[in-house]
Amino acid sequence: MDIDAYAAAHGHDWAELDRLARRRRLSGPEADELVRLYQSGAGQLSALKTATGDSVPADRLSMSLSRARLRFTGAGRDLFAQLPAFFVAQLPAALYRVRWLSLVLTLVTVVVAAVFAVWAANTPALLASFGSEEFRRQFAEQDFVQYYSESASTSFTGQVWTNNAYIAAQCVAFGITGVWVPYAILSNAMNVGISAGLMADQGRLDQFFLYIAPHGQLELYSIFVAGAAGLMIFWSWVAPGARTRGQALAQDGRALVTIAVGLVLSLLVSGVIEGFVTRQAWPWPVKIGIGTVALLGFLAYQWVLGGRAHRAGQTGDLDEFEAGATQLVAD
Repeated sequence: MDIDAYAAAHGHDWAELDRLARRRRLSGPEADELVRLYQSGAGQLSALKTATGDSVPADRLSMSLSRARLRFTGAGRDLFAQLPAFFVAQLPAALYRVRWLSLVLTLVTVVVAAVFAVWAANTPALLASFGSEEFRRQFAEQDFVQYYSESASTSFTGQVWTNNAYIAAQCVAFGITGVWVPYAILSNAMNVGISAGLMADQGRLDQFFLYIAPHGQLELYSIFVAGAAGLMIFWSWVAPGARTRGQALAQDGRALVTIAVGLVLSLLVSGVIEGFVTRQAWPWPVKIGIGTVALLGFLAYQWVLGGRAHRAGQTGDLDEFEAGATQLVAD
């Protein structure tokens, strides 16, 4: 092997590998390029060692590869030190990306639920399929209300939180199929609508809204956000744009899976409201007001703080996390 000719042929890649390995921060594309150059450089170093043993080009390449390796395997920053920037930059930026689709899913749910509610309340045969008149009366007058107080507040909160977080995680994880999210959203809308129809048939539609409203505002919107994230992951490989499908799926998947972490917290808040507030004998404006404040806080976080993070260059991608967070702090 002619070492000089080999070094000249690959020198540009080696120089770029060394440059990227020395940088303090990397964008998403730069991180991908560093991985590519590291993989090819490792193979080229092996070829150099096999053909010529020790040499100056091989030693230099080995040093560059060592620096790059430290970027992948070196000790990371303290997790707790990264949390403020995560909640200020990465998470709101990811939520901001799905803001409009979240509203679309909200509107779809409202329309579908209303259609099923009207249909159920005005179709005796459909109502009869859910049980006898006595069964439906008991559901409307006792079961629906007692559901919120039959268990201890703490255990009930944990139950609804884990169940809703599981549903949200499924929407994000299985959204890539393109069918899971529509199925989950439409099924939920149908169930809500039919429950409203059953309550309306017994003259208790007001009770339905009074018991749903305190926790349901934030809880349902969190599920819609999860569905929007899942659908965007699906769309990233259907229409990747200038990227390959693999690149689009990797980049958008990294960013949007972040949303699942945030929704665990928002669903915890809605779970606490459902477990500790809904059952209280407080005036309904107070209980519904607590739920409304919680929803408005989430919307401000998504639209206001998320918009700021987006304008700072954040997309929610893990590779852009540190740089975008630093810019936000500087602003």
